[in-house]
Amino acid sequence: MEITDHLLDGENITRQNSPNHSGVMADGVPDSVVIHYTAGGSLEGAVRTLCDPERSASAHVVVGREGEIVQLVPFNTIAWHAGKSSHQGRESFNQFSVGIEIDNAGQLTKTEQGFSSWFGRNYSEEEVIHAVHQNRTEPDYWQKYSEEQIAAVFDLCTLLMQTYPIELIVGHEEISPSRKIDPGPAFPLDKLRERLLVKDRAEEGPDRLADSGLVPGRTGIVTASRLNIRSEPGLRGRKVAPALQQGTVLDILEEKDGWLRVDVQTRGWVKKDYVNL
Repeated sequence: MEITDHLLDGENITRQNSPNHSGVMADGVPDSVVIHYTAGGSLEGAVRTLCDPERSASAHVVVGREGEIVQLVPFNTIAWHAGKSSHQGRESFNQFSVGIEIDNAGQLTKTEQGFSSWFGRNYSEEEVIHAVHQNRTEPDYWQKYSEEQIAAVFDLCTLLMQTYPIELIVGHEEISPSRKIDPGPAFPLDKLRERLLVKDRAEEGPDRLADSGLVPGRTGIVTASRLNIRSEPGLRGRKVAPALQQGTVLDILEEKDGWLRVDVQTRGWVKKDYVNL
């Protein structure tokens, strides 16, 4: 798999052009990836929806249950996947992010026949996990992602990071928490970030230090659902940016009295107890 002129080439990859886009992105982007599920029953149905000019929705790619990928929009073009969105002080994620849709029914309801999707399809117990969504407190039922899908998304994100200045990988649920719940707890989003973002930043070493004054190899991930970032170590420090979301990758600059000074677009202090180093 490779990217040529912002288009994917390789085995198990096809293209279908969606008319739902806004033009070329600005220089220096995309710098983010947003992971979604389709909340539907098939790859073909998702592609039809995302190519329908009446729907005003699209994504850059859709990943099927067998790991096949359909590209709908070039990676340097603004697709309509994020909608109203904000994270770490930035809004309108369509403008600078790649949208990856994964064929998955999403949240399910337990019935006498098994587990039912919103569109009426039943799933067996082997296809379902019982887990708590990061924005909720009680467990729900969710369709599992296939191993082939997860591997395809990991490989695609690796390639995107090699091609573009990707520094953020988020779920739709993190940039639109009041209205979206995808990709949900069935997708290993934290593992994806740990494998790609943490490893990538730690390996930058002296070059990253020389460029930005960071301590090489000191990286962490936010474990709390929301973590305040403050002007100084301690609860009296004023909040210098919107609360960081769970899974946010931090570059750690300094440690003092149980607090960490971090760099995540904004520099500030966070409580060490809520960061996995």
